[in-house]
Amino acid sequence: MITLSKTGQLRALEGRQKSLMRLVELSVILNSTLDLDELLQLITETATELLECEAASILLYDEKNPRLYFAAATGSDPVQLAEIPVPIDSSLAGTIFRTNQPLVLNNAGQDPRHYALVSDRVKFKVGSLLGVPMPIKDRTMGVLEAINKREGGFTDGDVAILSVTAAHAAIAINNARLLRTTQQALEKVKVTNQIKSNFLALASHELRTPLGIIIGYATFLQSGTRGESTEHANHVLGAASQMRSLLDQMKNLTLLQSDEMEMRPIKISIQDVLNFALDEIKYSAARRDMQLVLDIQDDHVYVSLDPEKTTLAFVNLLNNAIRFSAEGSEITIGMVKEDNRVLIWVRDHGIGIPVDKLQKIFEEFYQIEPPNTRHYGGLGIGLTIAKGLIEAQGGSIWAESEGEGKGSTFKVILRTA
Repeated sequence: MITLSKTGQLRALEGRQKSLMRLVELSVILNSTLDLDELLQLITETATELLECEAASILLYDEKNPRLYFAAATGSDPVQLAEIPVPIDSSLAGTIFRTNQPLVLNNAGQDPRHYALVSDRVKFKVGSLLGVPMPIKDRTMGVLEAINKREGGFTDGDVAILSVTAAHAAIAINNARLLRTTQQALEKVKVTNQIKSNFLALASHELRTPLGIIIGYATFLQSGTRGESTEHANHVLGAASQMRSLLDQMKNLTLLQSDEMEMRPIKISIQDVLNFALDEIKYSAARRDMQLVLDIQDDHVYVSLDPEKTTLAFVNLLNNAIRFSAEGSEITIGMVKEDNRVLIWVRDHGIGIPVDKLQKIFEEFYQIEPPNTRHYGGLGIGLTIAKGLIEAQGGSIWAESEGEGKGSTFKVILRTA
């Protein structure tokens, strides 16, 4: 008899060790699986195996409609089961959920709280049942049930094993839900961005034809009239030219967003690129009586990039400085060579940038001012385009400012050729 007792204890220890090893394996798998449906299936299969029972099921709490619903069950269609609401106040699973305590019944079918509708729907007779809550942080997210122990009844050891399984499962399910929610949100953002990009591309394309006609007629009127009519034609032509510039910006933004912006790099002096940019904005600066100061500390610094696209990037930076600076103020364009790279900066003495907005100003359509009380024009995409064009060519760009009213400096680093 002593020998048999020791043999039984040894077998029990071996079985417990096997269960613990299986729980460790389950924990590793759960932490590496983020597909919710796959997780639910894995949890029910493992619970059935560990507790040597006929089936297992997972019931989760529906926060929008206060009830439990079957998320998974061994050998059953989860879609069909999910259609069956399980009441919290009058069911076995509801009792476990409300009390947050395990429940063992070795004749569950006779209990008045047994929800027979589920058994009838799936043609499965419930005998013994063990249910445990699924805790996540300070709440219970659902119930894990094991049904019909194959030999004997459920034991305290089974309760411990299923409770550990439920705790691991709750964390894994919560992580998978968070991932699914994040993916859905990202998909909505992606769709919204695509709609926005399509609209920008369509608007940019469709408005060019009528705008071309307006510019053509305004130019004709400008050359064929005198006096007040000429002044009116000049206003029309100026407004139309401004609109064309905005359309060009919209087109460039859509090309950058779709990775369709074609770069044609050549070896060119960065001084030439800066001079091209200055030529384009010198009239805008002159209209506001602004001084453009060059601070170039090295001569003949060559880079390999697309001169047209890079010029556009610096034009946008300079236009930004002009727009947000007072009339008669000074804008400095500087450059210095540092090893195998060149640092360029555009410094103004304008309204400055709040420190917490230094990154956000490069986001498309972002404006520091509220839209209904704006004092400065623009679509809010010039800096976005400048950043995209610089980074597309392996460069980097950032903004520096000591705060509102203290001016700002935009710095660009490019590799030398």
